[in-house]
Amino acid sequence: QVQLLESGGGLVQPGGSLRLSCAASGFNLDNYAIGWFRQAPGKEREGVACISSSNITPRYADSVKGRFTISRDNAKNTVYLQMTSLKYEDTAVYYCATDYGFGTSYCSLLIYEYESWGQGTQVTVSS
Repeated sequence: QVQLLESGGGLVQPGGSLRLSCAASGFNLDNYAIGWFRQAPGKEREGVACISSSNITPRYADSVKGRFTISRDNAKNTVYLQMTSLKYEDTAVYYCATDYGFGTSYCSLLIYEYESWGQGTQVTVSS
């Protein structure tokens, strides 16, 4: 059974940093693309970053480029989202998601392309 568990969220001041983790269980993450998404109160869920199974060319939403970095550690079956220079507007519940159907060099920031989702972790940027 595919399961994803996010962790690492919390309260941080503007300009601060957090690292989110997405731990996979029940399957080998090596062959799966992973996406990070977020949903702010009253807003639709949006794609933030994704990484292909081959770790080639991660993709980022324009709003987080240069501030967020996605990476994967297949030995730990975990994908990370390093977030720096956090802004108020980064406040949201962050979710990771996966799907097997992307091939080795592709990932997507589109919600409908992902089948399995974690429960989310709250990130609050506030002074």
